[in-house]
Amino acid sequence: MGSTPSTEMRPFAVKNALLVGADPQIHTLLFRVLEPGAWTVLSVPDNLAALAAVRVRAFNLIVTSDKTSGREDVELLRQIRRVRPHTRVIILAGEGTPSDVITSMRERAFSYFSKPFSLETLAEMIRLATEEPCWDDGIEVVSGTSELIRILARCDLKTADRLVHFLNEIAELPDPERNQVATAFREMLLNAIEHGGRLDPNQYVEIEYVRARHMVTCHITDPGPGFTLDEIPHAAIANPLDDPIRHIALREQQGMRPGGFGVLLAQRLVDELIYGQNGNEVLLVKYLDSMRRQSA
Repeated sequence: MGSTPSTEMRPFAVKNALLVGADPQIHTLLFRVLEPGAWTVLSVPDNLAALAAVRVRAFNLIVTSDKTSGREDVELLRQIRRVRPHTRVIILAGEGTPSDVITSMRERAFSYFSKPFSLETLAEMIRLATEEPCWDDGIEVVSGTSELIRILARCDLKTADRLVHFLNEIAELPDPERNQVATAFREMLLNAIEHGGRLDPNQYVEIEYVRARHMVTCHITDPGPGFTLDEIPHAAIANPLDDPIRHIALREQQGMRPGGFGVLLAQRLVDELIYGQNGNEVLLVKYLDSMRRQSA
């Protein structure tokens, strides 16, 4: 007689998330984003209780309360690091400063949000935190003040998304310059990571970000050999006037992802886009007209 094959039920590791504070919106968001059955979510009332919980149990993800300040949460992060060095921590700050953001980067925060912030952007960052296998060496602050910060960023796309958000928090720019600078910087950073760094996580892109009184500059240097605009037919900026979408077909032929509009888009969002001699460094300059009018 044949026997019915048995199915071996193997246990899988359930991951733990810790939410500090009792904000019902954030609590609901965590349950919506984290995969049911694969995660357990524990809530504690404050930072003191969070630190006590961390000493007892390891957490894969910690989200701080948006009722505390950035300085308080950075101190919590610092203490968590002493007990659980590789825990992913997303800071939600009721109030904070660019210096707090920079310090959180030095202490290896996964991300930082100050009020007001978008719940959808937070949801996306939480998803990123659950998917990223190796994150805490991706962003290194070489030197940093609220006016000038130098950073090394690992050549992968998820690190790019995290870095763009950090710099957006530091900049404190007025609208619409805030979105314009962030979008242009992201496009050029992705170009540097993808084409210069070849998405090699062992390679790093260098970034210098300067926030002056009436202008912002972003200097990006990638580890690649460089290029000239004549050598990138897969980019929209190289299209002839009579064929404005030629690059799309070229990207498909080469098996590249959709896109190619980065340089063209950045040129329209900032005032200056300057390439270095070898093509592996670019300087973005944005003049803050609204700030100039306010001080006039």
